[in-house]
Amino acid sequence: MFPFEELEIYKKSRSFNLRIRALIKTLKLDYATENQLRRASLSVQLNLAEGNGRFSKKDVRRFYVISRSSINECVAVLDILKEEGSISLKTFKELKSEAEVLSKILFKLIKRLTD
Repeated sequence: MFPFEELEIYKKSRSFNLRIRALIKTLKLDYATENQLRRASLSVQLNLAEGNGRFSKKDVRRFYVISRSSINECVAVLDILKEEGSISLKTFKELKSEAEVLSKILFKLIKRLTD
């Protein structure tokens, strides 16, 4: 087992990614929107894993920042989908809540690596 697989933030990001992927399968989205959401949610998880393979705090922090930025990107796409009626307000709120948890945890980790 790789060390990142033990991290709670990684487990939460994996769960978020899987929920996004399951949602995408139920929607009829244009290619660009579908691809953007899929890539952004995957980026959250993959950058956490890649960052944990780095040796310097600066490198780890950089990948965590990218991961956190990808969370913001996911929320922006979900907001568009909510506004155009592709997803319900309930689904939006649930996924946004998960994203907020991830973002807060990552913020703390990034701050710790900055100090």
